[in-house]
Amino acid sequence: MPHRIWAATAATTLALALTACKQAAPPPPAAQAMPVAVQQSSLSAVPVSDTYVSTVKSRRTATMQPQVDGNITRIFVASGQAVKAGQLLMQIDPLKQTAAVQSQQGTEQQQRATYQYNQVDLARQKALFEAGVISKQAYEISLQSFQNSKGAVDSAAALTVTQQQQLAYYQIRAPFSGIVGDIPVHQGDYVSATTVLTTVDENQQLEAYIYLPTERAADVRNGLAVELLDQAGTVLAKSNINFVSPQVDNGLQSILAKAPIPSSSKLRNLQVVNARVTWSTAQTATVPVLAVTRIGGQFFVYVATPKDKGYIAHQTLVVLGEAIGNSYPVVSGLNSGDKVILSGIQFLQEGVPVAPLPPAPAGAAPPAAAPKS
Repeated sequence: MPHRIWAATAATTLALALTACKQAAPPPPAAQAMPVAVQQSSLSAVPVSDTYVSTVKSRRTATMQPQVDGNITRIFVASGQAVKAGQLLMQIDPLKQTAAVQSQQGTEQQQRATYQYNQVDLARQKALFEAGVISKQAYEISLQSFQNSKGAVDSAAALTVTQQQQLAYYQIRAPFSGIVGDIPVHQGDYVSATTVLTTVDENQQLEAYIYLPTERAADVRNGLAVELLDQAGTVLAKSNINFVSPQVDNGLQSILAKAPIPSSSKLRNLQVVNARVTWSTAQTATVPVLAVTRIGGQFFVYVATPKDKGYIAHQTLVVLGEAIGNSYPVVSGLNSGDKVILSGIQFLQEGVPVAPLPPAPAGAAPPAAAPKS
């Protein structure tokens, strides 16, 4: 009996000791809030725009084709070379035409000699007629011969000039200053009036040809802002629409609009670029590009949401418009006043405690958040 009482007493003492140990264990520490930079969502003027494929075209471009037939004897330029107005590009064999010019010059000299003889003879016949030595008919015959020879000289001289001008067609010259395009012919090739020798494009007067859908017919007008972009979205040039076609292109079912391109741009003739046409502006919330994550083809941002006298990170689905500079316009998903988290996005999860930092000075980069332990 005493043994049983001792055992029961020991068991009770052990249970009390274990209970005391459990009560004395400290509670686990609360998760430390991660400091994050935030930006309060607010409305700002955002351009309403659409992007279309555009082709750059030169207002001055020339397709060089010969006006005579013959073999190319010299090519003086190369593709891509800058040339000045009147610069010699190619030479077509002029031997046949040179011979024609020389033959015509000989004919002109013969006619001129006849004219000079008839001129002297007319003076002599006139003196004889006035002296009564010859008849009036003989004098008139001499006058007719003089007039015929004068007409023959004038005709021969005009034909000589024409032949000499024709000789100039055997030299292909640049019609204006520009850049030489592809040269598909070679030295020695026989060319005719249908042969394309090369092109000359002036890159100082370029226009963007933008084909807009007919649904935008009521919106398109002169003065609309246009930005020309490369495939990466970099702005290559800025302009404004200065021409809207009054007709619809039947093949494309679109409306042609043109925008002049500044001469300082590095665009080239027939280059294909994207044209972003701004129709109007609207008050829309925006978020920085760095605050956006993409998961499964959808866009999300983290918003610092109040909870238990603090804040937690809440992952929010957003619908975004086309990026403008370093920001996205938000079509839906955010409310005015939401605190969008800008830093430490890669370390955040749903429900993680965060501590919004005060706004950084203008121009200062947001501080980097330390990774979670």
